[in-house]
Amino acid sequence: MKITTPKGHELVADQILLKIKDGAWQPGERIPSVVELAEAFGVGRSTVREAVSALKAMGWLDVRHGGGTFVKPVLPAEGHRDERLLLQGADSLVELLEVRMALEVRAASLAAERRSPEDLQRLTEWLAAMEIGLGRNDTSEGERADVAFHMAIAAASGNSLLFQLMESLSGRFNESIRQSRELWFYREKATAARLLHEHRMIFEAIEKQDKKLAESRIADHLSKVEQVLRDALQH
Repeated sequence: MKITTPKGHELVADQILLKIKDGAWQPGERIPSVVELAEAFGVGRSTVREAVSALKAMGWLDVRHGGGTFVKPVLPAEGHRDERLLLQGADSLVELLEVRMALEVRAASLAAERRSPEDLQRLTEWLAAMEIGLGRNDTSEGERADVAFHMAIAAASGNSLLFQLMESLSGRFNESIRQSRELWFYREKATAARLLHEHRMIFEAIEKQDKKLAESRIADHLSKVEQVLRDALQH
């Protein structure tokens, strides 16, 4: 059955979930590859990746780097992963995002002014890592590259104290990016491709040495994440 609706990823996710619930794919079992699923459902690979990302966030699938996608050994007790699990510590996540906004908007501005060729190379490398993670549907690689990209902006600012402040929060940053990405995929059905595009736009502003544009783009990026968290807290 070919899926052509704008929300094809939701229909694909429903079909994958149905196979798991019907027992066609058992807990711990590897499911067909992205290519095979795309052919089976008559959709693009990006649609399948988005469906897989959503089901991973809900606790149904486990994506292993270089090893494929597997049904979780222990399945969620209800129809989807309880959103409360994704929201654990959401209040502190919002606070951390407020701190990130204060630090990173300034860092992006300074990076646009001061960045060196080496800084641009490092940022390019982390963007490439995000793209590789996207191609492999490796969410852990995407999360790692996401954190490293933001830290590379802080390094490019040329302000050692600002970088040290960011570095001192790196553990919290890792966790906040993982949780906010998970919640974003769950509530907004956003794709890793969309996040990659936003990071590229930030990079382009820094590369052009456009301070105001760099500030605006990183502020927009962080504001979207913060709004998703705030909306979730109100439900």
